[in-house]
Amino acid sequence: MSSYQVTCIRPDGADTDRRIDRLGGIGPDGAGQWNDTIDNVITAIGNGHIFWVQVNGRRVTVVRRTHPTSGRWFLQTEADNYPHNNLLSLPRCA
Repeated sequence: MSSYQVTCIRPDGADTDRRIDRLGGIGPDGAGQWNDTIDNVITAIGNGHIFWVQVNGRRVTVVRRTHPTSGRWFLQTEADNYPHNNLLSLPRCA
């Protein structure tokens, strides 16, 4: 499956659970830019595609989770021992 680096986000400021609306980044093998909805990224992860962020020189995988109260899917990075939220710390997509 393909591997996509996430370099930017577009947050949804209206949700109390701070669900991200869109993600963007660099395509497989560094080829081109991409930008897609969170729902499409969640589906792609479910289909075996890999999304990841660069954190302090390390590649950290993005995973999908179910929010405990709303039941909605959301994205999060795997535990990496860094205190900041890796996705919400990314710059906004243009």
